[in-house]
Amino acid sequence: MTWRIVVISSVCKLDLKLNHIVIRGEQLRRVHLSEIAVLMIENTSVSLTAALLCELSKRKIKVIFCDEKRNPYGELLPFYGSHDTTDKLRTQIGWDLETAGIVWAEIVKDKIRKQAGLLSEYRLNRQAELLESYIDEVQPHDSTNREGHAAKVYFNALYGMDFSRRNENTANACMNYGYAVLLSAFNREITAAGYFTQLGIFHDNTFNPFNLGSDLMEPFRPLIDKCVLEMDPIELGTVEKMKLVEVLNWEVVIDSKNNYLINAIRIYCRSVFDAMNTKKPEKLRFYG
Repeated sequence: MTWRIVVISSVCKLDLKLNHIVIRGEQLRRVHLSEIAVLMIENTSVSLTAALLCELSKRKIKVIFCDEKRNPYGELLPFYGSHDTTDKLRTQIGWDLETAGIVWAEIVKDKIRKQAGLLSEYRLNRQAELLESYIDEVQPHDSTNREGHAAKVYFNALYGMDFSRRNENTANACMNYGYAVLLSAFNREITAAGYFTQLGIFHDNTFNPFNLGSDLMEPFRPLIDKCVLEMDPIELGTVEKMKLVEVLNWEVVIDSKNNYLINAIRIYCRSVFDAMNTKKPEKLRFYG
């Protein structure tokens, strides 16, 4: 079972031996690849062997590379996530627009529902009730932009009327870091299932290679927001980054069962693909 999130922060060499990742730094450590869900390379001085990178891709282990500021910058994605990738591409290109509109509306509703729940936890009941009223107003394709209106109310309630997601501050830096980690987890599941991250349900930015991941991750953003609020950070340092990465190991309920978030993402993504392929939005499964 893949569950470990391995973060490499110091200078070392990584190679492959007998299905283990071998970490050669100040100490010699080994981790079996079957246990790893995510490998994050924080230090730009880390070296890796091609054999290891190839095996990580084969096993669909998400590899995230950070820049010189230790912020997520890129990721390793395999060309082929499943044996029938070509068929999946044809199917994805042909996804029904009407179904896509309904699925996107359900995703937006669940995101707003999660945002309202977080506001309620912080006793911001008036704003939570306003967000709940938006849920019934969401139309297919979110043509009334309830998501945008909800976001403004949500962030202003949490951080004040002068707050903007465009501001350069610690809260935004932490959220951006957490969102990047979350997006990588979704891209992993999309490619592992044989689909293409470029072709979204709602997002269709020509310059965004992760349109589908950007779509699917929306209801999960409030988990990152909650982590940032609980930390109340004064900087985006190593401790804060580790806490944000550990969100992937939080437990949530999906399909009436407790699951690590990283496994819940897999269940949820597969439900979205089922909903789109069968034109049955009722197949969607959100975490509770």
